[in-house]
Formats: sequence, structure tokens, C-alpha cells
Amino acid sequence: MSVLSVAERFVSINGEGRRAGELAVFLRFCKCNLQCSFCDTRWANSDDVAAESMTVGQLTEYVLSTGVQNVTLTGGEPLLQQNIGSLIAALDALGCNTEIETNGSVPLRPFAPFPARTSITMDYKLPGSGMEQFMCLDNFAVLTQTDTVKFVVGDLADLNRAAEVVRTFSLTERCCVYFSPVFGQIHPETIVSFMKEHTLNRVRLQLQLHKYIWDPSQRGV
Repeated sequence: MSVLSVAERFVSINGEGRRAGELAVFLRFCKCNLQCSFCDTRWANSDDVAAESMTVGQLTEYVLSTGVQNVTLTGGEPLLQQNIGSLIAALDALGCNTEIETNGSVPLRPFAPFPARTSITMDYKLPGSGMEQFMCLDNFAVLTQTDTVKFVVGDLADLNRAAEVVRTFSLTERCCVYFSPVFGQIHPETIVSFMKEHTLNRVRLQLQLHKYIWDPSQRGV
């Protein structure tokens, strides 16, 4: 059976990404291969996390039961799940708009091409995360106009590195690009000032809506 390890599943609004503010079914999977300094879902990566072992069929049944068309696969790191490819295909067959939130270290080529209704939101981990050395730069070549690269920035050094990566790989010509602040660590105004100073056309500031609506540590939202 195609079984996946699920840390939590719920319906809420997308707090970030291209469908921010829209309803989505969230499927959060266990385990991650990185340990970012600012990780806000570290609990899902622990060895003792209370997880559900669910088949692709059970997960698609759950998605159908909600009546919600947007699905966000997140983690942890969803692409580490052995049967994630089968789930992606099954969700596409249902007509779902599926967003895969991935940390930038897992090669995308083995999964490509992705179904037409599936989009990638890929992090590029900046120096402040402590994980930049694990980034898979080959992933940039896989991304298309329906995909997104997200830079979570914590300070000026992160902003400078993000701008360098955007320009080196011509990311705004390839996909959507977001700068998102580490919550409570850098003021969004600082990011806007940097964007103006460096004329970062087609780069978007994005705030994590769910952290402003609910307690930032609350799960299931």
C-alpha cells in the first residue's frame, strides 16, 4: 500500500504563497532533512511526533470530504515521503490545485514534470537559517512561471544574499519570487526599504497571514 506519515491535516486559509487568503486543505507530513534556525514546525520533525499512517486513498477521501479545491502539501519536507508522487498524481486526477511547499534541498527533477494543476513553492535557505549549504541549485532550472521561490529573511545579510541569488539565476524571469520576514525578527518595513533601494522589480513582500490572525504558535491553522 502507498502509505504516508501525516503529522496533521486541517482546513484553513493559505497563510502564504500565490493563493494566500484562499481556503486550502493542509496535509502536513512528518520529518525533515534540515534544521533551520527559524523553523516554526520543528515539532513535526521530531522522532516522537504523533503521526497518522494514511494511504493515498484515505488522503484523497479526506480531501474530497472537505469540499475544498486547494491542497497544500507541507511539512516537515513532503518530498521525502516515499509515496508522495502517487498522492500528487491522485490529487491532480481529482482536479485539485495542489501546492507543494519544499525546502529547496530535495532534487525536483525526479518528480518533474509536475501535473498542470500542481505548483511548487520552494524555499531558498539564506545564511541566517544555517542551511544554505544544502540548497540544490539545479532545482531552479525545473521551476516555471506557475512556481515560486521564497526567501525567508532575518536580517540585512539575508536580504543581500537573497538579492544576489535572484539576480544570479534571473529568478524573476523564471518564476514568482517572495521575500518573507522571519516572524518577530525583522520588520517588514526594512524589507520594503531594501527592495526600493535595490530596485527589486517583480519581487513581492509576503507576510504569514496565519501568524497575524491566530497565535503564531497555534497548530491546525
